[in-house]
Amino acid sequence: MQVSLFFGGIVIKEQATNHEIAGIQVRLIGEQGEQLGIISAEEANRMAEQAGVDLVMIAPNGQPPVCKLMDYNKFKFEQAKKLKDQRKNQKIVKVKEMSLSMTIDTHDLETKANNVKKFLAEGDKVKVSIRMRGRQQARPEIGVRVCQEFAELVKEYGTVEKAPSVMDRNIIMFIAPLAKK
Repeated sequence: MQVSLFFGGIVIKEQATNHEIAGIQVRLIGEQGEQLGIISAEEANRMAEQAGVDLVMIAPNGQPPVCKLMDYNKFKFEQAKKLKDQRKNQKIVKVKEMSLSMTIDTHDLETKANNVKKFLAEGDKVKVSIRMRGRQQARPEIGVRVCQEFAELVKEYGTVEKAPSVMDRNIIMFIAPLAKK
């Protein structure tokens, strides 16, 4: 039986412990990880009480279910701490968007490239889009060429993750930051 428990802002799965485990044969593991064999749940509970620790079912789907002798409160605390550290070290990647036009001048293109370089230096992905209007839709290759020139300007900060592709009236390209060494 596993129940969700809210502990320090983190949801932890709660395992069956001590007298919740009864009437079955279990594979028992000691406090140091040694195999103690297959015994009844009642005998395992007695061994846990003698050792002053908890009997915790760690693999309920095993044949037979696997239980371990451990200090359950300490185990829950360490598990919550580990999950909290994982969250803290996690980097959330944002996707920034830069809009260009097919008739953009070189200086304007360089200015937008400088802004994108800042985004890539911060570790964000960039979506570059060009919206084709009117007669521009007849010549999408011009927009693709503008995207390729733009990618060339920012190549020392990022790589093209998804090449420029034409979708209806838009040309879209994704640029990912270079991996830090």
